[in-house]
Amino acid sequence: MDDSDYGEKIAEESIRFERLLPGPIERVWAYFTESDKRGLWLAPGTMELRRGASFSLHFHNSELTPDRTPPSERFRQYDRNFTTQHQVLRCEPPHLLVWTWGGGNEAPSQVTFELSEAGDQVRLVVTHRRLADDDTRVTVASGWHTHLSILENVLQGERPVPFWPTFENLEEEYRCRITSPRS
Repeated sequence: MDDSDYGEKIAEESIRFERLLPGPIERVWAYFTESDKRGLWLAPGTMELRRGASFSLHFHNSELTPDRTPPSERFRQYDRNFTTQHQVLRCEPPHLLVWTWGGGNEAPSQVTFELSEAGDQVRLVVTHRRLADDDTRVTVASGWHTHLSILENVLQGERPVPFWPTFENLEEEYRCRITSPRS
């Protein structure tokens, strides 16, 4: 795995990822905005591309790859199908998409997807902000890294990396990379 694939902590509550993906930009945009395409690497769910639109993502993490290795006990609740609620905050096709993540008993975090042309490739920058604590940052970083690796595989026509083994290995790596030192 290339060191540049790793997300970086850019502020106390923010993680940033950058990838170069095969274009054109409209194709990559479709993998973020069209339910069937997004379902190949993240989660399906119909989304209206307008500010204020609420939408649901229906996760089936174990079904994203041919490798059906189950997660450790700690993540079993995420092995079954589960749904998350989101709201579109900004949408500027095909360059910018911002939505909320989570919520419930606490303020939602925010994910920004920025796409720009880079020759025949597309530069993707994903920034996830308002992550409350180190454990959340580690889990979110591991999740985005795994999902983005699958997206890259799908766009390149390759067999996707196995979801749970990849996620759990990355979690240990991110714990070392982004966890704040304890006093």
